[in-house]
Amino acid sequence: MTSTQTGARWIKELLEGHPDRIHDAFRMSKHIFVDLLHKLEADHELQGSQRTSSSEVLGITLYILAQRGSVRLTKERFQHSTETISRYFSAGLRSLLLLSVDVIKPIDRQFRDIPAEIRYDTRYMPFFKDCVGVIDGTHVDARIPVKDQVRYIRRHGTTTQNVMAVCDFNMCFTFALAGWEGSAHDSRVFACALTDDRLHFPHPPQGILINLFTIIQLFVFLIVYLLNKTNKCR
Repeated sequence: MTSTQTGARWIKELLEGHPDRIHDAFRMSKHIFVDLLHKLEADHELQGSQRTSSSEVLGITLYILAQRGSVRLTKERFQHSTETISRYFSAGLRSLLLLSVDVIKPIDRQFRDIPAEIRYDTRYMPFFKDCVGVIDGTHVDARIPVKDQVRYIRRHGTTTQNVMAVCDFNMCFTFALAGWEGSAHDSRVFACALTDDRLHFPHPPQGILINLFTIIQLFVFLIVYLLNKTNKCR
């Protein structure tokens, strides 16, 4: 590459320049970028090479994620070859995935304490005293090779991944499962999370789990009953 504005110089310019610039480029503030860099270097195997610093590896990764940048655009921005950009992006993603294992988890896997938001609210206590969090799904746009696109097309006609997430009452994620095709039903994703031990789904204690399944069974029974009443049940 021939430009004098190398990736290392651009990263240095962002760190020393106006705060809005690094936020616009990486969707995070300067001090968060620096803290994340140190965390990944110390605990999650992020490293550069003789010619490329670990800050540039993280910058390449965040630039692609934040800007939805292609490898070719990122190559021009950081003045590296296509192969180098692809290799460093994979390394950065690997470190972020290792970080996610430490961060996306319940504070207490035994769920011994009733959340304060329930304990001190008479609208919910004692009815929801065994509630440990909230589960929901969302569709995230995905770029899929043409030969694999059909199974990723959701009902609105776009290619997506079906992502399931769990959060606690502090609005912190305690579990996330990505990668399922956009055509997959939410119940299938949920069943996979429950049954695949490799995913480490935060199962509640046995007593809470029984109460949870009882609530689910009652909810399904109510839905089927209402659909039958309105002749809309398939």
